[in-house]
Amino acid sequence: MDLKLKPFDFAQAASRAGLAVNGQPLAKPKAVDGASFGDAMAQAMKGVSQAQTQASRLQREVQLDNPTVSLEETMVAMQKAQIGFQATLQVRNRLVSAYSEIMNMQV
Repeated sequence: MDLKLKPFDFAQAASRAGLAVNGQPLAKPKAVDGASFGDAMAQAMKGVSQAQTQASRLQREVQLDNPTVSLEETMVAMQKAQIGFQATLQVRNRLVSAYSEIMNMQV
């Protein structure tokens, strides 16, 4: 096995790391791929809102005696909307509680 070592090129290593030769970042660091917590919460809220809208629409269709909408489907949609709302409410309560605890901490 023939092993040859190349001389270390500090400038190349620094540029691979996203740094200038003096150690300063070349560009502003990019956000981690994926959604932020705020984006995830907004998306969850939209999902809950859509479930509630769907349940309301199905309720209205059942009340108008639409033969294509079953009572079972409507009840399941209502339960999904209720569970989503309750979960969202619990998350909100936990966030408010955590915020209160943090604000009451002595520094």
